[in-house]
Amino acid sequence: MDFTKTYNVIFFTGAGISAESGIPTFQSQPGIRAKLHRSFANEHPEEFRNTVGQMVESCEKAKPNAAHIAIAELGCPVITMNVDGLHTKAGSKDVIEIHGVLPTKEQLNEKNFPFEYRGIVLYDDVAPRYKDATELVECLELDNSVFVIVGVSFYTEISKMLHLAAKIAGAEIIIINDNASVKVPALCKELKKRFSCFDGDK
Repeated sequence: MDFTKTYNVIFFTGAGISAESGIPTFQSQPGIRAKLHRSFANEHPEEFRNTVGQMVESCEKAKPNAAHIAIAELGCPVITMNVDGLHTKAGSKDVIEIHGVLPTKEQLNEKNFPFEYRGIVLYDDVAPRYKDATELVECLELDNSVFVIVGVSFYTEISKMLHLAAKIAGAEIIIINDNASVKVPALCKELKKRFSCFDGDK
């Protein structure tokens, strides 16, 4: 990721973009957020292991949908709150996964899980990539850029911070909250026509 250049388009995605790939959102799983705190993981490691194991199973079965693929084909940077890895599977190269990634099954089954696994950012954790995400949004080109928010609930402070950073940067902000697999590909086609940075092969 080059933080010295300006960008015309950045996507910021949340659980809503992956719902159409069959991954349930937190809103559809009452009580799951309470189990994704570091304090809960430390106090109830086996229950935490089971909770994360269910997430791993769900994400391993999931495939990128048309929205993930369209973003990858456009070739713009992506900031995602998701831990499912679907943007990378779709082929996106510049992805900031601000909440990390899920463990592999091998990591999940290690004796010292979750005490020695820090690949996923839980609610009590420091999130080192928040700084990278904010700096990237600050690279949006003044009055000639678009910040696209897809499937984000604005539950977390970072989502509000990035939205504000895009406003301050002077970007146009587009929010897609439903039917991402149809709306995102259509938008990507428009953005490719609008900005010359997407000319040529990616």
